[in-house]
Amino acid sequence: MYKNSQFEEKDADKVLAFMKAHSFITLIGHDGEFPVVTQIPVHIYQDENGIRLVGHIMKKTDHHQAYAKNENVMALFTGAHSYVSASVYENPAVASTWNYSSVQCKGKIKLMNADETRAVIKHLTDSFEDPKSSPAAFHKMDDVYIENNLKAIVGFEIKVESINNVFKLSQNHSYQNRTNIAKDLAKSDNPDAQEVAKQMKKML
Repeated sequence: MYKNSQFEEKDADKVLAFMKAHSFITLIGHDGEFPVVTQIPVHIYQDENGIRLVGHIMKKTDHHQAYAKNENVMALFTGAHSYVSASVYENPAVASTWNYSSVQCKGKIKLMNADETRAVIKHLTDSFEDPKSSPAAFHKMDDVYIENNLKAIVGFEIKVESINNVFKLSQNHSYQNRTNIAKDLAKSDNPDAQEVAKQMKKML
């Protein structure tokens, strides 16, 4: 990760809020020869024991086999990002750059048993489907269907051991440059550029 104290968010609550807002993560492991990667939604929990990431993956995949072999993993949370043109700087004859926000969590993954996995799927489904009204609610699914599908997946829990972040929003530039950048990005048709502009304006 690119480390620069100017771009590091020191407020742990803001970092956690970012993680919760971008909880479709890239989960990275290592099979002993190569990195393995998958994209997966997670629920994020914090208590007196720290932060835990909970989700599920398909069995018999390269990442499942890697996580079973090597418990050390990294969860990557990514937010909005955008090209920043130096043409709007007070002195435009310099290099352009890219603004972005990212959090990396390192920790150890534990694969769950069948009952634990079922609980993870129920919680995930109930988080997005109204248990009272949705025809796709967990309790409205056929039990045989649920059991057959549970055979193909496994739940996991990651105990986070370290968190690093980069919130690169032109903090190393003058107030005028940051104002110019935010105005320029806000005019873009790109939703990511507009989001970066919003984040920058909050810091002005």
